[in-house]
Amino acid sequence: MSRKKQFKAESKRLLDLMINSIYTHKEIFLRELVSNASDAIDKLYYQALSENLQDINRDDLKIEISLDKENRTITIQDNGVGMDKAEMEENLGTIAKSGSLAFKQKLAQEEGKQDEDVDIIGQFGVGFYSAFMVASRVDVTSKKYGEELAYRWSSDASDGYTIDEVAKDSHGTEIVLYLKDNSEDEDYDKYLSQYEIEGLIKKYSDYIRYPIEMEVEVQKEVESEASEDEEKKEPVYETVQETKTLNSMIPLWKRPKKEITKEEYDSFYKDKFDDFNDPQKVIHTSVEGNVSFDALMYIPSKAPYNYYSQDYQKGLQLYSRGVFIMDKAEELIPEYFRFVKGLVDSQDLSLNISREMLQHDRQLKVIASRIEKKIKSELVLMLKNDREEYEKFWSNFGLQIKFGVYNNYGMDKEKLQDLLLFYSSKEQKLVTLDEYINRMEEGQESIYFMSGDSVDKIDKLPQCALVKEKGYEILYLTDNVDEFVMQTLNTYKEKKFKNISQGDLDLASEDEKKELEAKAEENKDLLTHIKEALKDQVKEVKISARLIDDPVCLSTEEGLSFEMEKVLSAMPEGNPYGMKAPRILEINPKHEIFKALQAVYQKDPDAVSDYADLLYQQALLIEGFPIDDPMEFSRKICAFMVKATAE
Repeated sequence: MSRKKQFKAESKRLLDLMINSIYTHKEIFLRELVSNASDAIDKLYYQALSENLQDINRDDLKIEISLDKENRTITIQDNGVGMDKAEMEENLGTIAKSGSLAFKQKLAQEEGKQDEDVDIIGQFGVGFYSAFMVASRVDVTSKKYGEELAYRWSSDASDGYTIDEVAKDSHGTEIVLYLKDNSEDEDYDKYLSQYEIEGLIKKYSDYIRYPIEMEVEVQKEVESEASEDEEKKEPVYETVQETKTLNSMIPLWKRPKKEITKEEYDSFYKDKFDDFNDPQKVIHTSVEGNVSFDALMYIPSKAPYNYYSQDYQKGLQLYSRGVFIMDKAEELIPEYFRFVKGLVDSQDLSLNISREMLQHDRQLKVIASRIEKKIKSELVLMLKNDREEYEKFWSNFGLQIKFGVYNNYGMDKEKLQDLLLFYSSKEQKLVTLDEYINRMEEGQESIYFMSGDSVDKIDKLPQCALVKEKGYEILYLTDNVDEFVMQTLNTYKEKKFKNISQGDLDLASEDEKKELEAKAEENKDLLTHIKEALKDQVKEVKISARLIDDPVCLSTEEGLSFEMEKVLSAMPEGNPYGMKAPRILEINPKHEIFKALQAVYQKDPDAVSDYADLLYQQALLIEGFPIDDPMEFSRKICAFMVKATAE
């Protein structure tokens, strides 16, 4: 037995830091050791290709895992390049010394490549030490390819290690982990379960390019011979051992798109992203360049039940050279495309030392930008070439696109405005802003819109009648965020958005304007009396230029609209600033009710007050506001009905 040697790292404290602080989850140890085994096989395979080694067959290269419940050990074995004594000293005796990184740099130099062009997973040299998160002792037995001697490195991570010469038949490395004793906080025995190991390999190492094999227990029916006369017996099963390949090796996203069926895409999505439904859209792309990556993304056919809740987490799964790194890399997907599920696999991402988190760098931003553009282009193509499918998408996630326009003070509005859909009064279906613009009447300077609870209710609003009579198209807005979107956009292709219940629509002819001005002047006292009767409930009472058949309506000035006021009032904390759109009561001078008001005012000016109140409450109801006093409103209606009957 050789003398124990001290770690070459500065202190035991550094090893403790790596074991206890770098990694978030103890289960990561298996990913790291399997990745190291894959690296070792890669090195041998590169050597076999460059030196034309005839005894190395790629089909024979593999990683094996075995579990010993009695002795509480886990063994990970590969038939890769192996290590000699000096390399053991170099790679295992010096913490944070990466043999993979050195090999990668050497190979890149020989082939005239950049380091990033050589596909080796391990770069930091600390992954091996994650074994001590679950093991009290680790033995590493290795024989380098082409060498006669083999060596065993052994350590309990306390203060050093030993290296001894041992016998080993074949090249490669075998790592034996002696599990720690269980405690109240940790059950280390769970790593002796074949189901646990299968799950961890599936989660982290499913796409390692070499087979990962393990002996597993399976139940098989015992065949028995029985005569035709005998009654059929219950089947008998026995437990047998068989070798199982735990990983699928070739990622779906690495295969040529033309070779992948819809069924394979759908099956992968449902299995990987926990959805019972087939996805609506598959986006499979490979990008080569300064930053290379593969992405396989999906648009769900239905919004998840918790999509608009705080519990929903956006982000794409992240792989680095086929090794799973992170489940929700939210940096890779913009908020307005948060509905997209999928994954990204890149060899160019800079990871932190534990490979569990991304470092924010230029490569990450480049990948995120390319992904954003790809999703946008796919949606544009769907809108252009398959309108029915796009409208299905819109019913699920259109609200998210609208929020994207409104959020961040409209910073992304130009990216998203061509994806918007709104219901058209003229087409009676969803239309784009571009389609609206292309149909605009000659001389029309505004894009008209109106808000309400539903399309049917908006269509019946008094304010819509004149605009439709003039032949103009109206966009009907039914989502709370819609008017904020319009305010954020402000214009589209140099045409301003115009709420038809705000400000002056300027749709009357010169003769009509003169007639209205004359009516207003003629009835100035009546209008003033109505305004005084309503006090501060309205800012103004005026002759309407926007009503055709209806007696009254409410309008407001430019700025805060009625719909915005309702949205603010519906917030959990209520209208935080008490913001209220000023009410303007508009009366139709051509309606019979106006003649009645004139007649009442001539007989008894004070009697106009009750009429004014009823008309105002009626206008509130039309606009979707609650009336001030339902009992008083009902009483006045009944009184007017009795009076009308008596007369």
